[in-house]
Amino acid sequence: HILMICGSLRSRSTNLATLETAGQLASSGMTCQLYSDLGNLPHFNPDLDFEPLPEVVAALRGQIAAADALLFCIPEYAGALPGSFKNVLDWTVGGPEMQLKPVAWINTSGRAAPHGGNDAHDSLRNVLGYVNASILERACVRIPIAREMVGEDGIIGDLEVRQKISTALERLAIALAALPKKVE
Repeated sequence: HILMICGSLRSRSTNLATLETAGQLASSGMTCQLYSDLGNLPHFNPDLDFEPLPEVVAALRGQIAAADALLFCIPEYAGALPGSFKNVLDWTVGGPEMQLKPVAWINTSGRAAPHGGNDAHDSLRNVLGYVNASILERACVRIPIAREMVGEDGIIGDLEVRQKISTALERLAIALAALPKKVE
């Protein structure tokens, strides 16, 4: 079970289209759930980070806890993580849900910017270190996607890109399978 989190609030973002497409391409045995409350999370406030948590925060943490892995797709804004996405991560610091949680990402920065998004992903790597998440390096990929590749339905139709997204999901599944099994 993969929880996919888009770091963009833009309704027609290439990041969202990538995750929507990934959800369609997931192989049997893999379920992909798109986190949909990014814009509804309250601003992180340590004074609110105690039980009972705000309902939307408790739901976020519950979805993270229930997932076998997280797949992020985030844009870079002003050389860093978008504030709304950083807010998601800030809300996870106070809970145990991200502890050793397997995570990966797809960097979709456009073809015109061969190093685009690197600062955001470096920042993501740094923050994930604070919450002690387990980065699945082989499943972290760069797939440049131009806006015109996104169809009216919000799905990417380009066959080459779709194959790369499928490969990223396969790498994620392989990396997950290679992890030691949880003792319950």
